[in-house]
Amino acid sequence: MEQLTSQDFQCLIAGFAANVIARRDELNELDGKLGDADFGTSIAGGCNALQALLPELVGLAPGMVLGKSGMTLVKSMGGASGPLFGTIFMRAGKELGNQTEAGVAELARMFNASLEGVKTLGKSDVGDKTLIDALAPAAQALSAAAARGATLAEALADACAAAGQGVEATKAMIANRGRAHYVGERGIGHQDAGATAIHLLFKVFADYAA
Repeated sequence: MEQLTSQDFQCLIAGFAANVIARRDELNELDGKLGDADFGTSIAGGCNALQALLPELVGLAPGMVLGKSGMTLVKSMGGASGPLFGTIFMRAGKELGNQTEAGVAELARMFNASLEGVKTLGKSDVGDKTLIDALAPAAQALSAAAARGATLAEALADACAAAGQGVEATKAMIANRGRAHYVGERGIGHQDAGATAIHLLFKVFADYAA
């Protein structure tokens, strides 16, 4: 498999939703070190809505699958996380446009568009101890993989590994955004929950393509 079709994206959305719901308590616990301990509940709620949406995605183009998924997250997730995670999917879908398949080059463009959208919306960047710290290295890994002609499985494995390294890097950071900002230096040693969810997203992609 070197191209992801609409059906593949539907499976990926379903896989992401199921994995997030299964790890709700873990994500809440991580968030509790830096915030309100409700991130897991919030994103799991969004993923419950994604699961309900799945029948409506059948027959849609990949870009629409992603776009509708993003809009659903915006509407169903509480707090500031909904617009951010929704933007990831919506900007990826917009970048893909009317294309019927997505390979490595398309995925690189999609997630770089997602990254720029999240940076603009959240007024954040790498080093602020947010989901960007996992999304940025993953997007960069996809761009590098596309440039060297890597297979889909190789590219997504690299993106997953890069996202994981980004999560690990958040442990040494002092948050500059969100409620974690108020924790200050007490947040050192704890990984960001949003970045953890991004790593989970890319793990779902990598496992699917393996």
